[in-house]
Amino acid sequence: MIKWWLAALALALGATPALAAEPVNRYPAPGMMIESCPASRDGLWALDPQVLQNDWAWLCRYREENEKVRADPHVVPRVVFIGDSITEGWIAADPGFFTNGIFDRGIAGQTSPQLLVRFWQDVVSLRPKVVHIMVGTNDIAGNTGPTSPQAYLNAVRSMMAIAEAKGIVVILGSIPPSSKFGWRPEIQPAELIAYLNAKLRGMAIDHDAVFADYVPVLAGPDGGLRPEFGPDGVHPNAAGYAAMRPVAERAIAAAEAIAAGGSAAEE
Repeated sequence: MIKWWLAALALALGATPALAAEPVNRYPAPGMMIESCPASRDGLWALDPQVLQNDWAWLCRYREENEKVRADPHVVPRVVFIGDSITEGWIAADPGFFTNGIFDRGIAGQTSPQLLVRFWQDVVSLRPKVVHIMVGTNDIAGNTGPTSPQAYLNAVRSMMAIAEAKGIVVILGSIPPSSKFGWRPEIQPAELIAYLNAKLRGMAIDHDAVFADYVPVLAGPDGGLRPEFGPDGVHPNAAGYAAMRPVAERAIAAAEAIAAGGSAAEE
């Protein structure tokens, strides 16, 4: 039953899981060590049992890439996008957007507490001027277990606090619209998404951050993702990301203005 559930969830998120029975990419024995990551990430994804048991937040996912960025004096990160599959899929659909110092650090299937665990490594250590945080779909779906709206908002607040302490301007991306989750058909998420997005908007105002609202450009009359922007009702396709890009670009411009000494503004 567990293997079937993981396989179904992987299919819903557009990934192929490596199940526990597959002896690939084994992690080292438990314990604290310098080299704690497996030799290869091939075949692994965020909800692979090997990852969940050995690296719950999947800190190994971007560790090598981050080291290369920090070691290259010619690379100056401006903006880091951190999030779940909707962020991870963005770079594949629109690689031209993630140039000129804009980096993608999305991981499919992840929830806000997992982002919080890897926030220092995948955001702060790169020393960007701006971070774009967009997460919540998988919290609502319960990918990492039962949770609450307050727990989700607290995780987002914690990421914002870390960013603020390090002088990084925050863009809070709205949770994209959805009226159904293919891997959790019993959940009707549209109303909760609207509630949480209103909370995120208020948090952005309270913390001198920017709120990037993707709902107006993506949502249909039922509050879900318009079919032409994502046939599965959750994940944007190329057309969906094309609609999102101007919203993100305006939010980045507003955030960079704040970083340069301006005042907060909503996208």
